[in-house]
Amino acid sequence: MVSSSGSAPPVSRILLLLSLVSLIWTASVSGRELPLSAITLPPGFSIDVYAEKVPGARSMTLGDKGTLFVGTRSEGKVYAVVDRNNDQRGDEVITIARGLKMPNGVAFRNGSLYVAEVNRVIRYDAIEDRLRNPPGPVVVNASFPKETHHGWKFIRFGPDGRLYVPVGAPCNVCDEKDPRFASIMRMEPDGGKLEIFARGIRNTVGFDWHPLTGELWFTDNGRDWLGDDRPPDELNRAPRPGLHFGFPYWHGRTIPDPEYGKGHRAAEFALPEQELGPHVASLGMRFYTGTMFPPAYRNQIFIAEHGSWNRSDRTGYRITLVRLKDGRAFSYEKFAEGWLQDGAAWGRPVDLQVMPDGSLLVSDDKAGAIYRIRSRK
Repeated sequence: MVSSSGSAPPVSRILLLLSLVSLIWTASVSGRELPLSAITLPPGFSIDVYAEKVPGARSMTLGDKGTLFVGTRSEGKVYAVVDRNNDQRGDEVITIARGLKMPNGVAFRNGSLYVAEVNRVIRYDAIEDRLRNPPGPVVVNASFPKETHHGWKFIRFGPDGRLYVPVGAPCNVCDEKDPRFASIMRMEPDGGKLEIFARGIRNTVGFDWHPLTGELWFTDNGRDWLGDDRPPDELNRAPRPGLHFGFPYWHGRTIPDPEYGKGHRAAEFALPEQELGPHVASLGMRFYTGTMFPPAYRNQIFIAEHGSWNRSDRTGYRITLVRLKDGRAFSYEKFAEGWLQDGAAWGRPVDLQVMPDGSLLVSDDKAGAIYRIRSRK
């Protein structure tokens, strides 16, 4: 619970409480069918299970041969989910790597799987031909900071062919002198030419490029301990490199930080395209580029909101939709919800993946599952 003064309880107590809550939630879902009937969607949409027994399922990427690769955080594993009979359901979950340090991020390029740990990016070559006997990893770049606070990474290849790698702030809020922190970096596929693309980003765990303009859009998690309703999470747009998005000086569109904001103005920063809910923990986001959903969803943004952990009344635990008009954010609405029931969460959406048939996959690290949302049009 957030105090009215904004003061924070000891971190050790918070972590212990989160661990206990996680165990309770896991026990409540373990051993029974996932309650997907609780999920509400717009008319014409349905949700079912794509894969179960994927503990800690987080970021997802597709291989050239249709293998779904899934990263984790605390589990230290990377999975390959295989649909052998093309029935749009995973038939087998294979652990292709274990013992890694928060391997949240996964990306695929030219037959190789890239995996982001805290301080390095590694690569598994020709992996789809060797799922049961994977090769040893090749170290692509091991020069990232080792701090684990917001150290887990979402990675993705951009339309420029470079791999984008965020480095979260090593704190709730701080003014770190190392310019790599609170940034999105990018590098060549071989790890060379590492540079900062954007600054002032507290912790992004999801980004994508507009299918028509090629502009980078990304979610960002707002700081904690300013109360239940401040600040908002953010959906941001980076039409060019070199922009600063406010952290730690400015939050949302209108909130100067009480400690670091003195002397700063909103005009100094690239402000959010869309303010999201406070503490919703907005993670994965995708532009919908498929053809299964009705045309009104084409090139619109879906966001996985993992859910709050320090708000008096929990919020998030859902999929939201940001609609665009003339290339700018126009509205923010609920799309799928029901993972939160009577104040208790049985699941927590993390990432999204548009499939070749146009369906939308959703990973859930709480229930250890991946869901498939489809539409009848």
